[in-house]
Amino acid sequence: MYKLNAMDEKQVTLNDSFWSERAKLVRETVIPYQWRILNDIELDAPPSFTIRNLKIAAGEMHGEFNGMVFQDSDIAKWLEAAGYSLAVHPDKDLERMADEVVDLLERAQEPDGYLDTYFIVKEPHKKWTNVRDWHELYCAGHLIEGAIAYFEATGKRKALDIMCRLADHISTKFGPEPGKLKGYPGHEEIELALVKLYRVTGNRAYLDLSNYFVNERGNQPNFFRIEAEARQDESNYNLAYSQAHVPVREQQTAEGHAVRAMYLYSAMADLAKELNDESLLDACRRLWSNVTQKRMFITGGIGSSAHEEAFTVDYDLPNDRAYAETCASIGLVFWAHRMLQTDLNGDYGDVMERALYNGILSGISMDGKKYFYVNPLEVWPTTTNHRHDMQSVKTTRQSWFGCACCPPNVARLLSSIHRYIYSYDSEGICVHLYANSEARWKQSEQLITLSQQSEYPWDGRINLTVQMHEPAEFDIKLRIPGWSEGATTRVNGKIVSTHIESGYATVHRRWEDGDQIELLMSMRVQRVKANKDVRANAGKVALQRGPVVFCIEEVDNGTNLSDIVLKRQFEPEFHFREGFLEGLPYITVQAWRSAPKKDEILYSPLSVDERVSTVITAIPYFSWCNREPGEMLVWLRTE
Repeated sequence: MYKLNAMDEKQVTLNDSFWSERAKLVRETVIPYQWRILNDIELDAPPSFTIRNLKIAAGEMHGEFNGMVFQDSDIAKWLEAAGYSLAVHPDKDLERMADEVVDLLERAQEPDGYLDTYFIVKEPHKKWTNVRDWHELYCAGHLIEGAIAYFEATGKRKALDIMCRLADHISTKFGPEPGKLKGYPGHEEIELALVKLYRVTGNRAYLDLSNYFVNERGNQPNFFRIEAEARQDESNYNLAYSQAHVPVREQQTAEGHAVRAMYLYSAMADLAKELNDESLLDACRRLWSNVTQKRMFITGGIGSSAHEEAFTVDYDLPNDRAYAETCASIGLVFWAHRMLQTDLNGDYGDVMERALYNGILSGISMDGKKYFYVNPLEVWPTTTNHRHDMQSVKTTRQSWFGCACCPPNVARLLSSIHRYIYSYDSEGICVHLYANSEARWKQSEQLITLSQQSEYPWDGRINLTVQMHEPAEFDIKLRIPGWSEGATTRVNGKIVSTHIESGYATVHRRWEDGDQIELLMSMRVQRVKANKDVRANAGKVALQRGPVVFCIEEVDNGTNLSDIVLKRQFEPEFHFREGFLEGLPYITVQAWRSAPKKDEILYSPLSVDERVSTVITAIPYFSWCNREPGEMLVWLRTE
């Protein structure tokens, strides 16, 4: 089992034109915008009630609790995003706002450590009586993550101490000891948060509690059924919805609510690493294979069904009804990144990259103020707006949601993107993602810097420079993406043969200050096909260049996009044009579409001359719906 260390914001400086710009957008626009929403002062968004609920819980306002039972998680994720942002870009005004939140949390917390505004304000007598449905542990997990991010950025302990008191309170309520609830959350999250809390504080009790929650899950007699009987709830609950149908080590396929599954699997990977638990890691590998080889969209979206926001069956990947919640792709990145630290394999990096560039970025508009909860791969607004089975699909991004889990989740991920690029151990450094950046770590008792320069994801040429005081021998491992049809590695201008294992090319040598690596990866527009069992995509292809999936929109190509058929004999062409879609590239490709006809009847015999030649324009999928609303399509028919 690998024991890699992921680098954080203090070890990585990011300065590329792609991810740095998005982190800047979060810092300058998204975090302030979401702060106004959480305080109910943003006129372009519906009220959130989140800060108001906290003030009521603290006894500083009168009124009723409003919002979802898990409303506290919104401010928790905002605090986490603020922490990550402050770690790389100190900002007195943002720190002051975050301090206000922390102080408010402290005032709302009860003397025994309990903290959840829904139950403090609305139903105090029902605490811990419906762990399956009421998200107390989920909210606690997000609050813990937010406090840790803020502590690591500022060194201020108040938020961390508040959450330690909350975690200590939870440990008095759950566990194998007599008198405690022998259960686990309905919505997983606290499991991975407790591992983080253990790593920051060194308190083994938090790791043990996380391990208990994971290992107790799905055991018989089932806790959720016992709990339901106690409150006389006779509803027929689907245990697989919360991954509680069987113990985690026995689960063969990804089932139930996709976000819950991702948070559970992330915690399992963390625990496998901390406890050297090979059986838990094996379960992760098995579930990973099922998710990414049979239940994942080409965009890195997961959870194909709006019903229960869930996985269904293998290869059920509809395009126009795809749920593919933004939070689920974010959870997939969390899981992939954790797997890389224990089981170094390029497949995890490939999926992490796919989700980052496609299924997650599509969830936020280019101005940072509009969001998609659901990320379909085909949209026909006329139909979408009239069909009951497509109610979850929106044809334009929304300013906010009643269930607003996705917007602050995007903010915390993009503001922490530094954490996903590199890992290191005693043998050297691993490069998982490509972006202009600097990584700094201790190797052979000295500080080493690896500088990376590239125009990724639009160019496959990566240049890396080693900076150090004394020569040292170590590995530099470079992920060779699965989409690359060839890669050449040069050291100081000379081609070197590299050992490629599990998707990583290892360059091992005695490095000296100023040594340079050039990695050149083939990057052309590819026509990608789906597995033959993905019935929705039979006879179709998607356009992909590097890690970026492209789509076509009505604004460029007119209506009835499903009528377009790509010509097989013509290669797609890749372009940049000043002023087009805020500087993003696009693809053109030769195609056919039906010849226009007047008074065409609904059905008629096929004739040979019913199509005309055309050129279509495809744009990065993540950028769709940033201009005029209209149709969108990822999978295209082909000759």
